[in-house]
This record gives sequence, C-alpha cells and structure tokens, in this order.
Amino acid sequence: MDFNKMHLKKIVSNHAQPLAAALVFLLAYTPTLMWMWSRWFADDSYYSHGILIPFVSGFLIWQKKEELAVAPVKESRLGMPLIVAGVLLYLFSALFRINFTGGLSMFVVIFGLVLYFYGMAVLKKILFPIGFLIFMFPLPEVAIVNISFRMKMFAAEIAEKLLNHMGILAKRNGSIIMMRHAQVVVDDVCSGLRSLISLTALGSIFAFWLNGPRWKRGVLFLTTIPIAIITNVCRVVFLATVSEIWGPESASGFVHDASGFLIFALAFVLLLGVSKVIE
Repeated sequence: MDFNKMHLKKIVSNHAQPLAAALVFLLAYTPTLMWMWSRWFADDSYYSHGILIPFVSGFLIWQKKEELAVAPVKESRLGMPLIVAGVLLYLFSALFRINFTGGLSMFVVIFGLVLYFYGMAVLKKILFPIGFLIFMFPLPEVAIVNISFRMKMFAAEIAEKLLNHMGILAKRNGSIIMMRHAQVVVDDVCSGLRSLISLTALGSIFAFWLNGPRWKRGVLFLTTIPIAIITNVCRVVFLATVSEIWGPESASGFVHDASGFLIFALAFVLLLGVSKVIE
C-alpha cells in the first residue's frame, strides 16, 4: 500500500502542471461537454456512441504504455500556437453560440496541450487515440438533416429497384415505397446515417490495428461507407418484404428494432472480413 501511495505521489508530482492544465481545460469546456452530453443522449440520437469514445481513446493510449514509458519527454513551444488558436476558436464559438466549432476547438487544444507538455515524440505515439476523439463531436444538426435526407432518398431508390427485381411490385414516391398491400416510409432513422457514423468510428480502429501500409489502412477505412450504405438498403428491403407478405404491423416494433441491430452486426462481420482480405 505504501509503495502504491509513493508511486501515485511520484506520478502526480511529475505531471503536476499537465494535470492542473487538464483541470482548467475541463472547467472551461463544461458548457461544450454539457452540449455534447445532451446530443449523445437525445431521443433518436446519431451519436449515442459518443460517451464511449473517450474510454476507447484512453484504452488505446494505455495499450502504448510501454512505448510511452521510453519515449523522450520534451516540452515543445509549438504546442502554444495550437492552444491559443483553440482558445480563440472557443471564444468565437461561445460568442456566436456555435457548438460544433466549440467542440472542434477542444480537439485543437488537446493536441496543443500534449505537444506543449510532452513534445512531438509522445504526440506521435498517441496521435491516433487523440484523433479518434473526433468521433465524439456531433455534426451540426443542419448537416445531419441534409446528409440523412440524401441517404434515405438513395436507400429508397435502390430498395425500390431491388424489390421489383425480386418480383415485388414497388413504386417510390419520395422516401415512401408503395407496394400492392403495404407501404414503407424510409424516414431519417432508417436513412443509415447512424450506422455510417458508428461504423466509420469502428472502421478507423480496424484500420489502426491493421498490419500493413497506410494505403491499405485507408482503403479499409473507406470501405465502411459502402458497407454501411449497402447493409442499410438490405434492411429497407427486408422490412418492405415483411410488410408486403405479413402486413405492415409485422415489420414494426421488435422486428424493426431487431433488424437494426442485426444489420449493424452484418456490417461488422463484413468489415472484419474486408480487413482480413486486405491484411
């Protein structure tokens, strides 16, 4: 116990200034953190995974503890311009009440603080774990609405063609797919944007762990986009087929929600398969 206390005191004393800066950072960014929290836990949130991102980032840093233990620690003045730029962006965001840029300023300040207190060698070691934090910052709602609209229209269009090829007569009117005995509305929740955001975060980790050159990692990360879109179209076709054969009530409730989990599981398996093929 005494050894543990001494070890803890040594860590605190060696990192007193960074810890003090981290405390000030958290206090200053409390409004932004509260905004992100509200977006993470909002009804039909696209960023319900956001609360997990800092923990995943921390785990990825912990995995590099042996490399960080031998990495040279040297304060770098290059971090100060990043800190100043981030603070100015935060003040601008607070003045005009732009939450998204306020979140991005947090991102910039974190990079600056690590560079300033620990130097470039340490920053390079944890560049991806820090960069991974970008997935916890919600996009502006106007961007969410715009992207979601385009994705649901695309999903409805492709699903209509597939249903007709399957022998199920279907006609599309906007995001509504009309069949002989039922119709399916591809709304914002079924646009596939939620899966796309979550899958890109997961795909970035897969790419980070991939043993191979950067171009292979880039290819793996980019495959998350078609995988998310294709699997979501499969979900729309599935729900439309169930509605047409067994009635609209059969495609609602449990079946609707369960299909979302199953499709994401399918996307995960496909992403894992692609990573194995590329590797």
